[in-house]
Amino acid sequence: MKQHLYWILPLLVLLAVSAWLLFANSSKPAPDVAFTTLKGQTSSVAALKGKVVLVNFWATTCPGCVQEMNNLGALQNRFGNQGYVTLSVAMQYDPPEYLANFMKTQPMPFMVTHDLSGNVSKAFGDVQLTPTSFLIDKNGRIVKQYIGSIDEATVAAEISKII
Repeated sequence: MKQHLYWILPLLVLLAVSAWLLFANSSKPAPDVAFTTLKGQTSSVAALKGKVVLVNFWATTCPGCVQEMNNLGALQNRFGNQGYVTLSVAMQYDPPEYLANFMKTQPMPFMVTHDLSGNVSKAFGDVQLTPTSFLIDKNGRIVKQYIGSIDEATVAAEISKII
């Protein structure tokens, strides 16, 4: 019995370390989806490669989403000149007139798109719950997903690590 432990224990340790390395450092590529900003600029997530990007899905009818807009603006203002971009994606079901009215009252110093086709939310795993955000590194890989309102300090710390 003891002889079996001599080779089983190292094997278990090797498997555990391998699993940790595989899953602890795993991140998946961000989907390459095209979008048009409300200012009429066409782009894609792939075109933002080389920058740290926070893709934020939201709706004007979502109180948490509206509340976190100031945090998103603060992050953009703090890191924007260091290669950081916020992409704010208004959900398909958000009425265009609500979005237009909201933008008249809320400063949004970042890219904003209205996902009228639903293609952007589908590409990111069929996002339904707002707010939901994805932090993408310079290599175009999703490194964090946030469901619910973001904490500015937490996200700023994550951005600082990868910028």
